[in-house]
Order: sequence, then structure tokens, then C-alpha cells
Amino acid sequence: MTAQMPEHLPFGTFFLPGPTEVRPEVLAAMVRPMIAHRGKAFEALYQRLQEGLRAVFRTTRPVLVSTSSASGLMEMAVRCAPEGPILALVNGAFSERFAAIARGCQREVDVLEVPWGATFDLDDVARRLAARRYSALTVVHSETSTGVLTDVRAVAALARRHGAFCVVDSVTGIAGAPLETDAWGLDFVLTGSQKALALPPGLAFGVASEDFVQRARAVPGRGLYLDVVEMTEFALRHQTPQTPALPLLYALDAQLERLLGEGLEARWARHEAMRARTARWVERCAAHGLPLGILAPEGARSPTVTAVTLPTGVDGGDVVRGVEARGYVIGGGYGKLRARTVRIGHMGDHTLESLEGCLGVVEAALGALAAPAARGA
Repeated sequence: MTAQMPEHLPFGTFFLPGPTEVRPEVLAAMVRPMIAHRGKAFEALYQRLQEGLRAVFRTTRPVLVSTSSASGLMEMAVRCAPEGPILALVNGAFSERFAAIARGCQREVDVLEVPWGATFDLDDVARRLAARRYSALTVVHSETSTGVLTDVRAVAALARRHGAFCVVDSVTGIAGAPLETDAWGLDFVLTGSQKALALPPGLAFGVASEDFVQRARAVPGRGLYLDVVEMTEFALRHQTPQTPALPLLYALDAQLERLLGEGLEARWARHEAMRARTARWVERCAAHGLPLGILAPEGARSPTVTAVTLPTGVDGGDVVRGVEARGYVIGGGYGKLRARTVRIGHMGDHTLESLEGCLGVVEAALGALAAPAARGA
């Protein structure tokens, strides 16, 4: 029996916090003919991609391109880090996942955990780093489950002071939130294609510092497919160790041209404007009798995703379905936040104009659900 495809949604109505909406012309780029991935045409393509990705990551280092989800590069960072315990900073589902990946690689993991929706006291981080010699520290830049933005520049400085590599998951950060790989001294930073880069899922990108790569050479059992040493050496030759996903690289080529045409700083500013507009909308709703809130504290809110807390008696799943019935897609709450939050992914190629349409639909869906809930109370 043939599976039913979902009905077509007009562009500008898909606000899931990943995968994000992909422009038709970027999708169309994937149907270009195949080329030999060990030939000169591929090397020219890969060199062009490297130039664009370096600009996105703000680095002079080679950008690693993996045919995997971002979890693949999380595992790479863990497996290739020097031997020794790892400190995982956990404040949501995906920072928790990073700790789980480290344990799955049979690393000894200590966790510094704060409540979901909170960020970290840097003094607490410093104390934990001072109490034990760690090989590496893992931290999530933009926690997709909560919408919290962590000051990874400050965290990296603390890790460096205490002799630990700083490994940063910037899956919903890169291309949406300011991040300076070289200037901030980040040892390993990674992202996925399907978030603020507004590409189809299936690629992960990462940058490893020269020191991280050199130290990895002495690490036993770091694997083959996710070997940072081999992947870096191939990238310097404009090649990949394994067969690349050519259609996804064609999409990346098209999207990098658009992204760099906009300018990275302008892209950051657009995302920040969408975050601020969403916050003003929440405040207006609350002032007019619809008691919404934002899970992340002011001053630590991601410009790419907002986790909206809901009124008592309103379930997040019902809101998502109500929004879908009105022709839009948003994200439900994640994990233990499923019932009491929804997430709006204002990232990628969305604009303030398209966001206005989404917020209006979410408000209508919430209004329809909040009135019966209030009567029941």
C-alpha cells in the first residue's frame, strides 16, 4: 500500500525547531547530475563549500563535513578527545544526550546539572573544573529543548584555564546566533544541516582546533568513520574519507550562496529580531488575559527557538494540533516539558513577516483552548 504524503504546506508556515523549512530552489539543487567524488569537479565543489563554511563558523580551520546527523560529530568529539574524565554541562534534553553519548563511548562522565530552562552559574562551572582534572567539557550553545542560550565563550575560557578541551554543540546556534570559533578559542564546535542553516537533514559540520586534532593522534580506539584526524587531512585536500552525499552537498552549495549574500551579521540580526518579536508577543498575550510565559530566563534566550510555557489546563499537544489544523507547524514541548510548553522555531530563512503569520495562528489556537480550560477551572 502506498504511504500517504502530507498535504503541501505553503512556504513560510513550517516553524518546527528542526528540521526547518527549506526553500524550493535549494531542494531543486539536489537533482543535479552525479559526479565522481574523487575527481577534479568534486574537489572544486568541496573547496567552494569550505570557503563558505569557514565564513559561517568564523574560522580559518578546515570545516569537517559528515554524512550523519549532528550526533555523529558529538560522538567524534568524545571518541577523539584525550583520555580522561569528561565534565558534561546539562540543562536540557540535548545536553543530557551529549552526556549519554560520552557514557556510550565508555568515557567516565561527571555531570553539572541545572534545571531545564536555566543556564549555568560560571562560578559553579569553575569550581567543578578546579576540583578534578578533566579531559574535556561538553556544553550546548542553544538548547533546543528549552530555548536557553549558554555563554559558551565564557565556558570555553574557564575550560582552557583548567586544561580541558571545550566541545560545543551549536546545532541550533550556528548561522542563527553569534558564534566565533577561532576568536572564542573553541576546541570543537558542531552543528547539523537541518536547523538555522535551513538545509535538509543528513549532514553535520564541525571544526576542531589544531591542538585538538594533534592530541587526537595519540588517542587509542578513536574509530575510523568518525576519526577527526583522517577527516581533517582529507578536508585539507578538498576531499572526504568516505563517499559523500552529493545531493546534500549541492543543496549546501546553493544555500551558502544565499546565506553569504545576506551576510552572517545580518542573518544573526534577523534571528535576534524574531526572538525579540516572539517575546513581545508572549508579553502582549499575558497582558490581555492569555497567561503565556517563556521558559528561558531573560538575557539567556536563544534567537532561534522559544519554548513558550502554557496556561494551566492547556496541553502542549492540543496546541500543536490546533495550529496544524490552521495550516501551520510548530514544535511540541520536548521530553518532560511536553505537556506544559510548545516550541516555536524562528530560524533558518524565516522573516519577521512570516513569523507574524505563525504567531497569529498560535494565538488563535491557544485562545480556542484556553477559554474552555478557564471555564473548567
